[in-house]
Amino acid sequence: MSTLNLGILAHVDAGKTSLTERLLHAAGVIDEIGRVDDGNTQTDSLALERRRGITIKSAVVSLAIDGVTVNLIDTPGHSDFIAEVERVLSVLDGAVLVISAVEGVQAQTRVLMRTLRRLRIPTLVFVNKIDRGGARPEHVLKEIAEKLTPAVIPLGAVHAPGTQDARFGPYGAGDAEFTAALAESLADHDDVFLAAYLEGVSREDDGAPVPYHRLRTELAAQTARALVHPVLFGSAITGAGMGALTAGIKELLPTAGGDPEGPVSGTVFKIERGAAGEKAAYVRMFSGTVRTRDRLPFGRDGAGKVTAIGVFDHGSAVPRVSVGAGRIGKLWGLGGIRIGDRIGTAHTTDGDQKHFSPPTLETVVLPLDPAEKGALHLALTQLAEQDPLIDLRQDAIRQETSVSLYGEVQKEVIQTTLADDFGVDVIFRETTTLCIERPNRTGAAVEFIGKDPNPFFATVGLRIDPAPAGKGIDFRLEVELGSMPYAFMKAVEDTARDTLTQGTHGWQVRDGVVTLTHSGFDSRLSTAGDFRNLTPLVLMEALRRAGTTVYEPMHRFRLDLPADTHGSVLPLLTRLRAIPETLTGRGASYLLEGDIPAARVHELEQRLPALTRGESLLESAFAHYRPVTGPAPARPRTDHDPLHRKDYLLRVVRRVAG
Repeated sequence: MSTLNLGILAHVDAGKTSLTERLLHAAGVIDEIGRVDDGNTQTDSLALERRRGITIKSAVVSLAIDGVTVNLIDTPGHSDFIAEVERVLSVLDGAVLVISAVEGVQAQTRVLMRTLRRLRIPTLVFVNKIDRGGARPEHVLKEIAEKLTPAVIPLGAVHAPGTQDARFGPYGAGDAEFTAALAESLADHDDVFLAAYLEGVSREDDGAPVPYHRLRTELAAQTARALVHPVLFGSAITGAGMGALTAGIKELLPTAGGDPEGPVSGTVFKIERGAAGEKAAYVRMFSGTVRTRDRLPFGRDGAGKVTAIGVFDHGSAVPRVSVGAGRIGKLWGLGGIRIGDRIGTAHTTDGDQKHFSPPTLETVVLPLDPAEKGALHLALTQLAEQDPLIDLRQDAIRQETSVSLYGEVQKEVIQTTLADDFGVDVIFRETTTLCIERPNRTGAAVEFIGKDPNPFFATVGLRIDPAPAGKGIDFRLEVELGSMPYAFMKAVEDTARDTLTQGTHGWQVRDGVVTLTHSGFDSRLSTAGDFRNLTPLVLMEALRRAGTTVYEPMHRFRLDLPADTHGSVLPLLTRLRAIPETLTGRGASYLLEGDIPAARVHELEQRLPALTRGESLLESAFAHYRPVTGPAPARPRTDHDPLHRKDYLLRVVRRVAG
């Protein structure tokens, strides 16, 4: 049986969880359809998800469609949980992008479709809620073509939209207008098909230019190559259009590939813990087969023995002795495994590539009871396993922990999860913006063993050079690999990366190349600890000589507002340090586009309704970092700050030396 790993993606409240319920019911997996409002859906299993009626964590559930095992992955729709969608993208064979027939294309819809197109993930578009009052299927279809992609192919028409009798009528071979439009659309994307189409058009007989079965075959081929995006309509509540959707999933989306007999290769996209604290890793297998009691390498240096396996089949995961290529499995026994880790050999897809913007906000988490500081740190550490982008930052001097955020809703979820799952009540400090630092030029420093003021049995020389924006941190060697033990080399590299989580202004350093230029050790006395302690001192000195610039995160905004309110909104944008760039007249409204500091987006959202009579529509998403003008904002220092740590280490060494 072939397998299709299918993502269900949407803007919040478009109905993707309800759609998952309907598909499960149609496949016979569940006897009764759950409702988001009632808190009894299959994929929203967290108590907070059921209370709020939103998806927070991605969930996997399996069904069968005509001999194909479909693993449905329901993802969050709220932008605060885009990291969950991030992790799912790397394991998909195809996607269904859900759009409301009432609200139409929304901000998150744009972000998702841009990413799906960039990654060339085969995608069907499903316009949901055709039975709702105010449903505008034809208008939404135009919006999709204008705002998402022009390569859309509607596969049918909606009858009686906005009523309980709304239904979807699929087009067929007898719909001459549809087949002609389909042929022309397909010919735009494939030269071989274009030649066949033109040859058919030139014939003098009355037959169709291209046989209908050939059109459907080509439609499936181009959908699989993400060249075109078929559009279907329906209602997850009434079931309208479900037959056409399931048929489209089976016919148009490609199933998983991979050789079960090949080398083991998979990607971890989700981690969860059981009631007893045991860790289970959700793995998409790209090649090979994993069996119980296999010893697997994972991540950079991890390894572990698989103690149990669950494979998704007709609903949830069921116990199995193995999981093979193309399938999704739950693996137990890999204690140190993390989200994003590879198991076995690396897959050809760059799983480290980030498809969405990183968090741009940060807040300090404090326990209501000071005695629970240790319990809070342990709880946050476990949450970071499930969501690495919350990026814990521990300040042992102030006994405080910071977490990174996408938005205020995520803060509420963290607070509720800590209370419900770990019994720790917390409060948050005011949310602040996360800046970054980039090196300005080349800087180098070296400390030699046995020479003051170096108190360690190690020689370390490091140089830092600027790198292009978005390249991250690279570590290179200008010394022979065998010039000292591997453990010492690794200690230098790992510590260098950790050190750059805080630059000279306290922000994470991005986009640089760190090169080890000098190395040395004493075979009798040196330890890896000497290199771990010396590396941050040398690297921070090199960074000080290079100098850094602080960059603040900027959002790209699109603001649709009544034309007569334009004069009132511009002064607000100026006050918020926004940079309007384009202004386009659209009848009685203006479309204004530009950049705005991420720290000011929330205030803009709050102020706009009063200035525009509630008639404006704002979309914004992270776009780039901009150098901070004026004095660089300093982030609060922590115990990891090497400039402070140096004095402490020197005092310890001198005290030990007597």
